[in-house]
Amino acid sequence: MLTAFARAFRTPDLRKKLLFTLAIIVVYRVGTHIPIPGVNYKAVQQCVTEAQGNQGLFGLVNMFSGGALLQITVFALGIMPYITASIILQLLTVVIPRLEALKKEGQAGTSKITQYTRYLTVALAILQGTGLVATARSGALFNGCSVASSIVPDQAIFSTITMVICMTAGTAVVMWLGELITDRGIGNGMSILMFISIAATFPSALWAIKKQGTLAGGWIEFGTVILVGLVMVGLVVFVEQAQRRIPVQYAKRMIGRRSYGGTSTYIPLKVNQAGVIPVIFASSLLYIPALVAQFAGSKSNWAIWVKDNLTKGDHPIYIVSYFLLIVFFAFFYVAISFNPEEVADNMKKYGGFIPGIRAGRPTAEYLSYVLNRITWPGSLYLGLIALVPTMALVGFGASQNFPFGGTSILIIVGVGLETVKQIESQLQQRNYEGFLR
Repeated sequence: MLTAFARAFRTPDLRKKLLFTLAIIVVYRVGTHIPIPGVNYKAVQQCVTEAQGNQGLFGLVNMFSGGALLQITVFALGIMPYITASIILQLLTVVIPRLEALKKEGQAGTSKITQYTRYLTVALAILQGTGLVATARSGALFNGCSVASSIVPDQAIFSTITMVICMTAGTAVVMWLGELITDRGIGNGMSILMFISIAATFPSALWAIKKQGTLAGGWIEFGTVILVGLVMVGLVVFVEQAQRRIPVQYAKRMIGRRSYGGTSTYIPLKVNQAGVIPVIFASSLLYIPALVAQFAGSKSNWAIWVKDNLTKGDHPIYIVSYFLLIVFFAFFYVAISFNPEEVADNMKKYGGFIPGIRAGRPTAEYLSYVLNRITWPGSLYLGLIALVPTMALVGFGASQNFPFGGTSILIIVGVGLETVKQIESQLQQRNYEGFLR
């Protein structure tokens, strides 16, 4: 990986792309530290210090925003509205025929879906920004903080609207920065910004573990966490690269005087076909009852049960629910993102077949069978990786958003592998020597 980056910096056009990407990253990180108008910055800093390591329901979203959410800055919402909008549209593509038809239209249809994603992102940013401002005004953003109620001193309607507009505009700017990286930089812009947001929280989280440690001044715990992180990165890289290759043979066809086909290839089915999306879905779904109970402030039995069982990461009911939801969403997302019938029809249309399997429906059934078989280890792997923060809570007394937790490691490794592959492919295009030397 380091060799690829070194070679890229020696190539003039790739060096420009890398420097442009780094410049956008700097702009993004600066924006995560600019507070919005109407916020008492000193009170926010005091509450962040008091709540460090106990960020509650907003910990995951705060991680995705690079720590900007709890700071209530211009980029407080970060990239989360865009991620949510993308997932919603991806799910709706299966349900709404119009979106499915747009997806099949090629570049023009994809551009239209991207435009819909932008509109939905702005709408979600307005909704989430309003919720964040309302939470900050009520003092529920930092439970237990002595100055939580004075974070937003001016609670007038005009001040509230201004704060929501600033955060919505910040989300639109983040979306624009991500598209700039995609067009003129290296890698997928949204993925790069998500990578930076998560990586930015690593140093403070690691140092907090060191300060809370008791063995050799905390260095034993610190070294153990680093070692566990390296093992997890190796495991995630191994599984993310694992795939089942189903061989496909194309029959030779004569069109005019030319023969086509007669080649052999394969369909790569990844073990973790769903990526990190099941973990995000499961986390979001578990946050809903706790969030409702927190805002309702009810003293009823259901609210007390939710607060006791579904807000503590080390509670057995929370662990089992989280694991089962991840497994369920892994199968659900694979079922809607990979259509065996469509793949089988396309193969039949172009004269392709799997050796030993008849074309058409038997091929679709075989693909579905193989996909279900490899989704089981993939979903169990996601569930076990996601439970690492829970084990860290028990073993080290770490925060619920452990720096080498499942969500963060999956995203960082996935984005890193994707970016390195893009750099290597562009280097190969620029250094291709051909058949003759």
